[in-house]
Amino acid sequence: MTVLVGGFGMAGMPVALVDALIRHGADDLTVVSNNAGNGDTGLAALLAAGRVRKVICSFPRQHDSWVFDGLYRAGKIELEVVPQGTLAERMRAAGAGIGAFFCPTGVGTLLAEGKETRVIDGREHVLETALRGDVALVGAHRSDGVGNLVYRKTARNFGPVMATAAAVTVVQVDEVVPTGSLDPEAVVTPRIYVDHVVDLSSGTPATTGTEEQGR
Repeated sequence: MTVLVGGFGMAGMPVALVDALIRHGADDLTVVSNNAGNGDTGLAALLAAGRVRKVICSFPRQHDSWVFDGLYRAGKIELEVVPQGTLAERMRAAGAGIGAFFCPTGVGTLLAEGKETRVIDGREHVLETALRGDVALVGAHRSDGVGNLVYRKTARNFGPVMATAAAVTVVQVDEVVPTGSLDPEAVVTPRIYVDHVVDLSSGTPATTGTEEQGR
């Protein structure tokens, strides 16, 4: 399965959900994230547990990405590097029902090898396909009782676009507030994209819009 994992480094990383995925035992996963884990927690812990076959990300190496670095050098994990803007757009395209798009980023580099190219307005572009997930694990700040989400500052990052690009979206939130108490103008991810919410303040699944709609 392909799992989209939100977060920019540890900002917005759904650590509780990743820990639950480790306990679940799923393996042979393809993980899509901005980077390839930090330190020994969150995504790095999933990698260390040997559950990931392939990582698709923009920044596979940071000063604290020793888990991924060791696995990659040992030939135990595959890597697909995607420029950050292209990564976001590939997932946005999936959520919007767009199969592929042309983008100038990466033209003339190894990242464009084997891909269709086309000259548009005098500039060469490379064809990038939509990137869909079977499951998205997202960290948000608050949810109401039906699954509408708001985020806290930079923790917003990839969460909204990942929620639209996955068949099933699971979200961890700091708290669940009464339905109707969120300002509609502040809602970033509407409930239609959310399947399950875990309330970290109680440690138990909360009622979501999908349950109320009988989905």
